[in-house]
Amino acid sequence: MLNVKNLGVRFKKEDSKSWISTVSEVSFKLEKGKVLGIVGESGSGKSVTAFSVMRLHQESNTKIEGEIKFNNINLLQLSQEEIRKYRGNRISIIFQEPMTSLNPVIRCGEQVVEAIRQHQKTDQRSAKAHCLQLFEEVQLPTPERIFKSYPHQLSGGQKQRVMIAMALSCNPELLIADEPTTALDVTVQKTILQLLFKLKEERQMAMMFISHDLAVVSEIADEVAVMYKGKIVEQGPAQELFRNPQHPYTKGLLASRPVLDKKLKILPTVADFTSSMGKPASTLAFLKENVYTQAEIEQRRNTLYSKEPLLKVKDLCTWFTIKKGLFGKNIASVKAVNGVSFEVFPGETLGLVGESGCGKTTLGRSILRLTEPSSGEVIYNGTDLRSLDQSRLRSLRKDIQIIFQDPYSALNPRMTVGRAIQEPMQVHQLYGNDQDRKKETLKLLEKVGLQPAHYERYPHEFSGGQRQRIVIARALALQPKFIVCDESVSALDVSVQAQVLNLLKQLQLELGLTYIFISHDLAVVKHLSDRILIMNKGKIEEQGFPEDIYTHPKADYTKKLIAAIPGL
Repeated sequence: MLNVKNLGVRFKKEDSKSWISTVSEVSFKLEKGKVLGIVGESGSGKSVTAFSVMRLHQESNTKIEGEIKFNNINLLQLSQEEIRKYRGNRISIIFQEPMTSLNPVIRCGEQVVEAIRQHQKTDQRSAKAHCLQLFEEVQLPTPERIFKSYPHQLSGGQKQRVMIAMALSCNPELLIADEPTTALDVTVQKTILQLLFKLKEERQMAMMFISHDLAVVSEIADEVAVMYKGKIVEQGPAQELFRNPQHPYTKGLLASRPVLDKKLKILPTVADFTSSMGKPASTLAFLKENVYTQAEIEQRRNTLYSKEPLLKVKDLCTWFTIKKGLFGKNIASVKAVNGVSFEVFPGETLGLVGESGCGKTTLGRSILRLTEPSSGEVIYNGTDLRSLDQSRLRSLRKDIQIIFQDPYSALNPRMTVGRAIQEPMQVHQLYGNDQDRKKETLKLLEKVGLQPAHYERYPHEFSGGQRQRIVIARALALQPKFIVCDESVSALDVSVQAQVLNLLKQLQLELGLTYIFISHDLAVVKHLSDRILIMNKGKIEEQGFPEDIYTHPKADYTKKLIAAIPGL
């Protein structure tokens, strides 16, 4: 059905006559009813390749070479008017980020109806009926309500299903899924993968499934192509490639994901396998050298839990009013955090796991009083944070910091990263003067693996992993003792994720930091944490040591989370 030969894509540099090559010599085939997984890190050329198939690049500053044949028609030779007959109709795409792909001011149903009427001769009523049928097919609850809802009123998984319904609305022969599960909960991710596979089987579609996560691709793909620096470095049948990878880059991607059956001191990264210095690393050798022994684990626990807790949370509740009565009385509330109690010890990493909406982020924000709790106690180092006025709380914020989920939205786009890191130092009047603050900022940049030259650059000039390092440097600027990490690696490539997790561990050992690490990914939390809390519907469902929870889960909810972890 799809035959790509020697694809090359070049983009024109801004304000320049020179061109940048992003994809070169890419060739692959895709048969009807089969799934091709395209894997690689951000910047490897996966999405550029997919967008080239649909001719979505701005043609004034793009040069595409080679052949893209769809049912023996070379799509690169078609006019804009001719390609529109294919785009969204016979070839469809699910974009990576549904919130930015859906129009925020148009109801979800109307957006799908518009796509249907664009390509099919049908009236409004028939298009709506088809839309509701699609919403049922993608297993959206209450299709009528979803039809009338705006994107911001839906969860991430529901928005992704709306995008899938829109992509399927014209019964395409080829579906391109561009990172359709990135940053979704593992349970929602598993549901989306099962749904895509079911729809592919029923409709006999071909599918290009793009991801940076080999474990996710293993759940759905028949064939896999691994992309690195704009080229395909390895491809073949999925199970064979995962069982016996040949290229060092593929081995690095496979090794970067946290393992569930061992406790590693550090995670291997792609650089360990692709480095030109000497022989590429062996996964087995790396694991042998970097696995904690049971004696080392017991020794760490004895050291940690012999101390007084740094943080004590007692019966904490954070409720949000969603409906008021006639005289302003609260008559309906969301119990985001509902009677939660736990302790965190100095130097410990406490993992907090659960699906979106379980209350974990609200709990983290409530501890720091970024969201005001409704009741309960938060005692940090002997001080009840809820009893402090704003002035005393602001002074204490030097000790307690947060790393937000999305580093790009957490940074001011008009402020250089150097100024962004220096700003909290100025607010709290640390290091005497701006010259000394700049010296400290340059040290922090180096500490998190960035360069002094990055001081004058803006957030948009960095990759996702680099931006995450910048917000970590900003959190460290006030020399805190306690940091809440809120989904701080959820949207990163597995290889970049491994680098950031290693960095967090290294900084903890060097600076004696205490973490609450919030994530929906139990594999990541198990790797980093000393203890784990499983949260569901505002309450603690289960807690204990990582290996106990993984091997002997007690709660059904925990079992569901573990079962949803993609595995090779």
